[in-house]
Amino acid sequence: MDMLLFGLVLGILLAGFVVAVAAVARGGSVAGVARGLEMAARSNRDPALKAKVDAVLAGGSVASTPTAPPKPTGEPLRLLALLQSEARLVDFLLEDVSGASDSQLGAAVRDIHRKAAAALRDHLTVGPVLAGGEGERVTVPAGFDPSAVRVVGNVTGAPPFTGELQHAGWRVTEIKLPAVASGADGFVLQPAEVQV
Repeated sequence: MDMLLFGLVLGILLAGFVVAVAAVARGGSVAGVARGLEMAARSNRDPALKAKVDAVLAGGSVASTPTAPPKPTGEPLRLLALLQSEARLVDFLLEDVSGASDSQLGAAVRDIHRKAAAALRDHLTVGPVLAGGEGERVTVPAGFDPSAVRVVGNVTGAPPFTGELQHAGWRVTEIKLPAVASGADGFVLQPAEVQV
């Protein structure tokens, strides 16, 4: 009977040792096994954590961020599309004009300029960033917006800066662009034309 009891205890100890070795091998270390047991205990108490653990164990992911970056929008191209449709600006800029004479270029530019200026006036309200004419003395105050005013030259110290206005800058105060038709490809500046 003692031998039977001894064999039973030895069998239980060996089984426990094998389970411990397998757990350490799976967990990577005794600390890993302890973390796994702690995670199992916490997930039994927290349904949200349990759902995340189940998702990971099922081969899923708990990341909420998209894997692919969002597709860019064609919204910034709407004004360029208008300048193309009303003044053929993109055609002109992408055309090889190296063989054109100065008089041919001058005539083309005059027409494009007139139409593009009209398109800008029709769809944008544009005004200067700083009041004053080029060459006039202006003061750039402390706390100025560096995206609206660029101070160039020998810049030392802190604002206010006083200097000569090289360009008054441009600021759009109103945008009046037509709406894009539902389902239209916003990246098309001008549709292809096919004569049939």
